[in-house]
Amino acid sequence: MKNLMLTCIVLFTTPIIAQTKTHILNTEQSVINWQGSYSFSFSEHRGTVQFKKGSLITTDGNIINGTFVIDMTTISNEDYLKGWGPVKHLRNKDFFDVDSFPEASLVITSINYFKNTNTHEVFANLKIKGISKPVKFYANVDGNKKTFKTKFIIDRTRWGITYNNELKDKTISDAVEFDVLLQF
Repeated sequence: MKNLMLTCIVLFTTPIIAQTKTHILNTEQSVINWQGSYSFSFSEHRGTVQFKKGSLITTDGNIINGTFVIDMTTISNEDYLKGWGPVKHLRNKDFFDVDSFPEASLVITSINYFKNTNTHEVFANLKIKGISKPVKFYANVDGNKKTFKTKFIIDRTRWGITYNNELKDKTISDAVEFDVLLQF
């Protein structure tokens, strides 16, 4: 009887151990596609930027944290003006100031999970040019394929991403679109 009582005490007072896993980002298969547009025309520039590293931490299959470092030195322009000055311009002080800020980061702070769907609401802090701002977006998480996909838009001016000429800055839309694929 004492053994049964002792076993019950141990079973009911021992905390349940959660399964925590760290998933390392496959930087070769992950990418950020970006697009910036002009304010008064249908023309745009688009390209990619690569991840330097990243990871997701899950507990019992739910994402509890994620940290991603973006290599701003890899920003590329892939539209019809390939090889033209926009890449150099994007990297200079007018926009991303890559010499001073070679990395950007995204840190997932929380996720609202919705029932019966793979799409969830993600809250994160996005740091660009040393400026960290909260962002919210919806992401499709596929545990079987080990992917995390999202599309979202930021207002570039919140991160100090501005043209060093007020008149020219007004010709550029404040919205920058991101289409992100994370592969683990």
